[in-house]
Amino acid sequence: MSSDAALDMAFEKKLDLVLVAPNGNPPVCKIMNYGKHKFEQAKKEKEAKKKQKVSEMKEIRITPNTEEHDFNFKVKNARKFLEDGCKVKITVRFRGRELNYAKAGEDLLNKFSENLADISNVDKKPLLEGKNMFIILSSKIG
Repeated sequence: MSSDAALDMAFEKKLDLVLVAPNGNPPVCKIMNYGKHKFEQAKKEKEAKKKQKVSEMKEIRITPNTEEHDFNFKVKNARKFLEDGCKVKITVRFRGRELNYAKAGEDLLNKFSENLADISNVDKKPLLEGKNMFIILSSKIG
């Protein structure tokens, strides 16, 4: 059908002539209500966005000489964050001469990841950046 005849047909029906496949031979057009089509497309995108899961990063800070009770409390908080589906970044902050004992901080981070091994995976191994050493844990559940 010629483009003029298609335009006349769309005008009679009070609809729009929309080019669907411009590269086809001949080009393919469709008669539709373009405003309604755009609205429905936006509605579908909005619905898809709602169903998307956004992962959140929670940070827990400790020092190389953190006491046992404080350590256990922070492990409990990290467990709660992981069960909620968040990623957890555990940071050991070295102050002053503590940086000479970076091995102690690494051991602490490894102990932390061992305590949470049943519900988490280690995304990033212990890494020293400046005066901070950190690991990133993600949940095995979801």
